[in-house]
Amino acid sequence: MPAAADWMGKARSAPHDGAGHALSAQGRSHASRLDRWALAQIGASLADPAIRLALWDGTAAGPPPSDAAVSVRIADRRTLFALVADTEIAFGDGYSDGRVQVDGDLIHLLEAAYRAAGPTPWWRRPWWVNTRRRARENVHAHYDLGNAFYRRWLDDQLVYTCAYYPNPDMTLEEAQVAKLDLLCRKLDLKPGHRVVEAGCGWGALALHMARHYGVTVKAYNVSREQIRHARERAVAEGLADRVAFIEDDYRSITGTFDRFASIGMLEHVGVAQYAALGKVIDRVLDPVHGRGLLHFIGRNQAAPLSRWITKRIFPGAYAPTLAEACDGVLAPWRWSVLDVENLRLHYARTLEAWLQRFESAEADVAATCSGRFARAWRLYLAGSLVAFTSGSLQLFQVSFAREQDNAIPWTRGALLQSAPGGTRA
Repeated sequence: MPAAADWMGKARSAPHDGAGHALSAQGRSHASRLDRWALAQIGASLADPAIRLALWDGTAAGPPPSDAAVSVRIADRRTLFALVADTEIAFGDGYSDGRVQVDGDLIHLLEAAYRAAGPTPWWRRPWWVNTRRRARENVHAHYDLGNAFYRRWLDDQLVYTCAYYPNPDMTLEEAQVAKLDLLCRKLDLKPGHRVVEAGCGWGALALHMARHYGVTVKAYNVSREQIRHARERAVAEGLADRVAFIEDDYRSITGTFDRFASIGMLEHVGVAQYAALGKVIDRVLDPVHGRGLLHFIGRNQAAPLSRWITKRIFPGAYAPTLAEACDGVLAPWRWSVLDVENLRLHYARTLEAWLQRFESAEADVAATCSGRFARAWRLYLAGSLVAFTSGSLQLFQVSFAREQDNAIPWTRGALLQSAPGGTRA
């Protein structure tokens, strides 16, 4: 997978210790009084007695290895002071490069880091606007790494959004089908409906809607790799006459539709473009009975995503508050919000499954791409899991309708009924 290896960059050439970790000339020297002070500052910020921190010469703070839930080894002085100056970026890059080695429970360490994190200073908050060109570049950086990479750890339909676990014992595959059904029920799909999907991933939802609900779908996406796979699936499953996969930006959507769906795309739009998205939704949906649904990662209070994740993994991403999404996308066009559901713990469960599968395939990922790439993605998945279990991130589903539409469901009962895909909420 050359694209993935090139994107993450090549490992630096440097001396290594016995464990194969890069070790600078500074790292081979004895720790100074200033080094020990810096180590103590990091330990005090984490404030967790089960975390052991160690320097390159064996200088350590915290419990002995046998009593530690997790041990962190810092390979050199440059990394140590980078951690003091900018912990988030330095830890992510150091872990990826092997200059920060974590032995033991990575989740425990990340949970402590989330507890210790304060508000993001204003000068480190995102300033960018996701223009068409920037949006395409951002999507290419994350989603066009090669479908083979994602097949190693996603479900068999390559659904890369929060699954739905009405039964916690479900497999990932079952929970993703349950999610697709839940979305269809929230959209109140009927045979003959015309549906448009903005940001369709590898096509699972569009194909599910057409197969089980008798609708036609136009699905837009700027990821070439995802569109290619989705089109191949449509042909193989005999649905190409009912689902059209279009390689284009959501701002280019044309036509008139009964339903609009955006699943996991709002995070890539950016607040500055919410009005543009809202204008598209208002323009393309039926003026009386048009309905839609937004499914997105969000927050309870406005804050940027992890700066390391947006720098190394997910460029251009932002998780809005419920108010930002509704005020920016829906309110200017007087949409009525019908239903809001938060599936935060379902996303945590999804990430557990993804992380477990990724770790099983990690040696293969490292061999195909690089060890740096594999470690970065393990950290991304583990950090995202902790963000949801800690409540730092939420997963919102918001369904909406025209304000004058009186043909809306009387109760939420339809969401609890058996669905064509064979699941029950």
